[in-house]
Amino acid sequence: MVSSISIEEQKKIKERTAKPLLWVGMAGMTMIFASLTSAYIVRQADADWLAFDLPSVFYISTGIIIASSITLFFADYFAKKDNQLGMKVGLLLTFLLSIAFVISQFAAWGQLVSLGLHFTFSEISASFLYVLTFMHLMHVIGGNVSLFVTTIKAFKGKYTSKDKLGIELASWYWHYLTGIWLFLLFFILYIQ
Repeated sequence: MVSSISIEEQKKIKERTAKPLLWVGMAGMTMIFASLTSAYIVRQADADWLAFDLPSVFYISTGIIIASSITLFFADYFAKKDNQLGMKVGLLLTFLLSIAFVISQFAAWGQLVSLGLHFTFSEISASFLYVLTFMHLMHVIGGNVSLFVTTIKAFKGKYTSKDKLGIELASWYWHYLTGIWLFLLFFILYIQ
């Protein structure tokens, strides 16, 4: 005997499971960044630690990711109001800004290299910066994929005020990444 689950039941199951799974994933990511920043603090006490100024592009990255969170906030707001155009424009802008953030990270690494700061065991302080920003970037790329899929679905008319789970999940994840970026930036600025 084969049991069939209706589309409505499948949707309810997805709604009940998707959010807790996202929270568990974000808790795991928090542990990764907590361990890396703890290692940064411990390693910083060694005599070979080199203090240096952050590349200016990191500040541009910060402006970009904050702007992307703002546009995503408005996309979610417009989805709640069934304003399809506002939602689509907000999601598209957020996705484009998320790509700009990725590009800015590569530019920042280029600035580090031009300053003579490389990812090597002999330049451990610079290497920590590379690792922290690389780990964040890997999660951002996951966010890029999520934003891309969510934006495509929005343009196909898949979201309404009563059915916007995808936008909510993408928003929570992206705002989380923005928060992690701000934490990392202030951590590096004030722990040096």
